[in-house]
Parts: sequence; structure tokens; C-alpha cells
Amino acid sequence: MTALGCSTEPKPDVTAAPPSASLFKLDPLCAELDLDACPVPAWLPDKQSQTLFGALAAPVNRIRFVRERIDTPDGDFIDIDWNAPALRLRSRRQQDPMLAHTAAVRWMTPADQALLHPNTPQPALLLLHGLEGSSQSRYAQAITQHFLSLGWLVAVAHFRGCSGFPNRLARAYHSGDSEEIAFILDTVQQRAPMAKWHAVGVSLGGNALLKKLGETPESFAWLAAAAAVSAPLDLVAAGNHLSDNLFNREVYSRHFLRTLKPKVLEKSRRFPGVIDVMRINQARDLRDFDNAYTAPMHGFKDAADYWQQSSSKPWLKSIRTPTLVLNARNDPFLPEQVLPGPDYGSPSVVFHQPAQGGHVSFVTGMWPGNLTWLPKRLNRFFTESPKRSLV
Repeated sequence: MTALGCSTEPKPDVTAAPPSASLFKLDPLCAELDLDACPVPAWLPDKQSQTLFGALAAPVNRIRFVRERIDTPDGDFIDIDWNAPALRLRSRRQQDPMLAHTAAVRWMTPADQALLHPNTPQPALLLLHGLEGSSQSRYAQAITQHFLSLGWLVAVAHFRGCSGFPNRLARAYHSGDSEEIAFILDTVQQRAPMAKWHAVGVSLGGNALLKKLGETPESFAWLAAAAAVSAPLDLVAAGNHLSDNLFNREVYSRHFLRTLKPKVLEKSRRFPGVIDVMRINQARDLRDFDNAYTAPMHGFKDAADYWQQSSSKPWLKSIRTPTLVLNARNDPFLPEQVLPGPDYGSPSVVFHQPAQGGHVSFVTGMWPGNLTWLPKRLNRFFTESPKRSLV
């Protein structure tokens, strides 16, 4: 690993080839910068092909789960999909018809609870998905499969409205929902208190996780390690880039709005007068959508205020949990120039910024490729994380 620390010299340009670590004076008060490559295949030559293939076409095994519905303090609910090697969920033949459109086979039973939450130490992983993701997302399937193969307990928590069922309230989820992240973390820790928990947030889930870890670092001493994958650390830059760039607006924003808008319009029928239906129908990019719904529904002035207040980048210096922040430098969702250097993070943080990988993709191997590089990178960090300590 090419590990670069802070220096009193000018920060290195991460767009250039990785310089020798010997050129840098390591500063123990800052994060490490890892520029090691993700070996993306030549048949995925650019950020768009890498991102789209990884999200839509990369082969994965279909992992099944048992589902637990948990009531939230404000009268809503979240659904968590659980799996562990002992469950051996390999078939859909006995799937609950109510869950046929999900990756869950059945609702959790007392027998499942006994297998999933034994009163013995075990490694465990909490996965927080990205915008409009779920346990069916390819990255969630690949990460779950890898850690199940290592004998881990895995929990995939769904943000409100993302589990295949509409949530009860007019509100939904957003990139800076620290209270929700804390509730989810506390919930899984209470379910399996003897487990050695690790948390991974992907894209939106990664930003929210990092923000919470930085806001109240003392609250998560029980968390062994964390990771954020392709998190939009600077939401102002990411939101503008997804809304103003022609390709991003017509491909990625349109893709997200295809599910976001119907969900909100369904809410408007249950909560008449609460949502500006005309503005939702007219939304053509994520800025429009966040101005019309996300910001006013969740207490922000407008999209710009929501993005500014919800960005995790200002909180990275406060994180005390060993944390990997993985962003490809060619991520189409986040301009490379806003990626943080070592002095933006605490000594507990490792910034890994490979040149290639796209957004939550990191496809490797010969055709048709695979998604194994990402979970292996996560596991390697989790294995190394006990060696990291604050100075």
C-alpha cells in the first residue's frame, strides 16, 4: 500500500502518478493516503462504462436474507435483512409471497434469531446502501457473499422506503440523517451485543455514516471499524455535478428519479397538501428534486442548504473509529478536485483513492468481470484496523 501522510510541504496532486512515500514527511496527526490501483480491465476503459457495468451487468450470486421489521421512535419503521452461514438460505422455493419482490425469503422467526444472535463473539458486518439501493443491489450482494464465506454475520439495513414497502410517514431518508444512522447502529448492536461489529456505508449511506462517526466519535467505541465506499463527501460539489453535467443529468439523475418521484407522488396521496406535487412532476435533476421534496421535508431551506449541512467532509477530522474512505478518482458522481488530502482526516482514517473504479463499481477480471475486489479491500482493512490507534 502506498501510504502517504500529512506534510508541511504542499499537498501532492492526486491526479498525478503516485509519488514515492519517501518524498513525504509523515505526520501522525493526519490521515493516510493510499493511491494503490484497482486493476480495472481494459474492456471497461472509462468511468462511465465502469460505473454502469458494475451497477447493471456485473455477475453476482443471488444472496437471500431473512427480514426483520423494526419500529422507529417517530412511528415509522426500517427493515433489516439478515444472513449468516448457519441459515443456509439458498432457495426461493419457500419464499413468503409478500417478499417476492425483495431479496428476503421470510420474516425473521425465533429460530432465526437464535442462529443470528448467539451469545458468543463473532465478526459482524452492517451494510448501509446508497441512494435507492437495497439488499438486491449488486454491491450489496457481492459484499454479503464475501463476508458470509468468511463466517460473518451480515445485516443490510434499508433506509425508509427502500425495502420494497412504502414507509409510514411523509418523510423519507437523506444523506445527512445522523439520527437514523445512530438508531440503526444501536439496533444491530443491541440485537447481537457479543458480535464484533464493522460498518460499511455505500455512496449516500457512506456519507451519512461518516458524518455520524465524526459528530459523536465517543459513541462508537464498540464499533471495530468502518468504511465508506464512493461516498459523496462534498455534497455541494456532487449535487451540482450530477445536476449540471449533461451525461450525469440525463443518465444518473434520470435513473434515480425514475423511482424517487413515484415514491414521493404516492406519499402525496396519503398526505395531501404536504408535498408540492407540481414541483415533483417538473423535477428534471436531483437539485430540482431536493429543492421540491428532500430539503423542505427534512428541515432544510433548500437543496444548497441540505447539501451544505449534510456533507461529511468537515467531520472526517473528528473520526476516532478506524475508517477506510474509498473513492475512485474517476468517480463520475464526485469531481476529483474535491477529494480530501491527508490533512482532512484524523489518524484513524485511511483515504484510498485509486485512479480507476467508477462509482461503487471496482470491476476486475476477464470478461464478464467480477465484483470481488471491493469486498476483499474492505476485509483487508478490517483485518488491519486493530493495528491503527490514535496518537
